[in-house]
Amino acid sequence: MREHGLEGLHLRRRKRTTVPDRFAPPAPDLVQRAFSARQLDEKWCGDITYVQVGGSWLYLACVLDICSRRVLGYSMATHMRAELVIDALKMAVAARGGHVDGVIFHADRGSQYTAAAFAQVCDDFGIRRSMGRVGSSYDNALAESFWQGLKRETMHQRLFSTMRQARLEIFQWLTYHNARRRHSALNYLSPVEFEQQHLRAAKLSIAA
Repeated sequence: MREHGLEGLHLRRRKRTTVPDRFAPPAPDLVQRAFSARQLDEKWCGDITYVQVGGSWLYLACVLDICSRRVLGYSMATHMRAELVIDALKMAVAARGGHVDGVIFHADRGSQYTAAAFAQVCDDFGIRRSMGRVGSSYDNALAESFWQGLKRETMHQRLFSTMRQARLEIFQWLTYHNARRRHSALNYLSPVEFEQQHLRAAKLSIAA
């Protein structure tokens, strides 16, 4: 291969985002890999991923409603401190008008999600924390699948050159995901369409 100038395709550099805190008490796993829900705001899940921007990293945290697959909250920053996931969670709470008492929020055991500051925010809103095991992507499979779609559709065989470009294109994809991207699990509706249909059905049921 060297004689003919051939070179294998290399995977891009990987960045570790799940760094467990050995001293923080984990929350129980309330989801048990059951990534489905009958009602909106029954279960949420969240995670952190990264994108390479030139020689730097941009970190992205998202919160998904497991019932509708809708991105309720997100946050982008050049750091992975607890504020990254707190900001995403607060955005999700605001998207639901602050009425989220009893919602299960599922994540991995990264130090951001086991941080006392994050736990306090969950307690303040009445959110029940849930965590999978360390090193098991299947325990947060819905979030992992979501990241794969984002990276496949926004960064296929290319890198972002500036933070502004990365933030803008990620924002555009998140908007597209919610409003237009159709999901087989939602009878090929977008998350927003599914939620609208779900809410109409609930109102008709109450009226009946």
